Amino acid sequence: MNPLTRGMTQPRTRRDVFRLAGFSAAGLALAACGVQGQKAAPPKADAVADFWSKQSKHGKVVFANWPEYMPEDKGPLEKFKKDTGISYEYKEVIQENAEFFGKADPVLRAGQPLGYDIVVMTNGIQLQHMIELGYAVALDHSKLPNFQANAGEKYRERSYDPGNKYTVPYTSGVTGIAYNTDYVKDEITSIESLFDPKFKGRVGMMADAQEIGNFGMFALGIDPEKSTEADWKKAGEKLKAQREAGIVRKYYDQSYIDAVSKGDIWLSMAWSGDVFQRQLAGEPVKFVVPAEGGTIWTDNMLIPKGAANPLDALMLMDYLYQPAISAELDEYIQYVTPVPAVQDLLREKAKTAKGESKKTLEDMVDSPLMFPTEADYAKLRTYTKLTTQQEQVFNPIFQSITQA
Repeated sequence: MNPLTRGMTQPRTRRDVFRLAGFSAAGLALAACGVQGQKAAPPKADAVADFWSKQSKHGKVVFANWPEYMPEDKGPLEKFKKDTGISYEYKEVIQENAEFFGKADPVLRAGQPLGYDIVVMTNGIQLQHMIELGYAVALDHSKLPNFQANAGEKYRERSYDPGNKYTVPYTSGVTGIAYNTDYVKDEITSIESLFDPKFKGRVGMMADAQEIGNFGMFALGIDPEKSTEADWKKAGEKLKAQREAGIVRKYYDQSYIDAVSKGDIWLSMAWSGDVFQRQLAGEPVKFVVPAEGGTIWTDNMLIPKGAANPLDALMLMDYLYQPAISAELDEYIQYVTPVPAVQDLLREKAKTAKGESKKTLEDMVDSPLMFPTEADYAKLRTYTKLTTQQEQVFNPIFQSITQA
């Protein structure tokens, strides 16, 4: 748990639990055995309609999420219960995508239910497996009016799930560059700063293959979403040269943020939410989406195959897209909301707030780390979409650098 005081919220950081595949040997081992199933053909429209026509409200929903992703008073869930009569069980059981998928796969492959009606997973390899293996229920968008009305355009069409066929976003974050302004006096604007010999031994890079792979490709002007095996190898060579030149001090997990704050490293690949929390605490850390590009990652809600209460789950997923409810979530989570109207709601709340609460709200609504600018969004890309066979090529290229 993060020891920082974060204004109105509890002191915690979502990234204290390793979110992306590659950090945990146990998680990787579990994930490695979790791709044995056969790809499932996408369901036809009439089959989807038939499935949902048979569903009824059961009055209960079981929601599996990451730690620290819901206000402690469960306010949004309590409001949902009051407004709909649907009770809930909320379980903070997802610590890592690879580990969660590794445990879920044999259960779902055997045709057994997970015991959850909603799970939250990050876009990337494991979410892709969930969709391709037929483990995610295709959604009925006619039952998602709040999503249709309030989701930002950038969250309606994601490359990893075109048309939000299986998922709707819960929250997002950005991977960019953080730097300590006590040590770096020039304004950092380019990803090339991470490769600059003048920062030899003072640069942090991420240990995750997808994260560092993206930045290697950005540095070469390659869009990861459209990349090829040849592109991965070129990016690997650039990152290898960076390592061999002694520019990188360390390949980090969550601990990079402490290293930047203390000045052990002066600049690093970074997650927006971590930096925003340090900024609220008054630390001299700045965040930038480099001109060449940054990564946007999204944690997504989905209904797993065999869920006992799919209609109740769909109702809750849609309920969270009401702007007032989404604002309550975002005020607590402090990442990027998929509902643009939240910014104005928090701005209005700041007008009547007092003291530290007022300042924290003002910092939120003015921060591009919570509300990226259009210029930032234009530079953001997601991860390379990989088949199981491509994973066997992609991961070793970048793991050979970070684990050397």
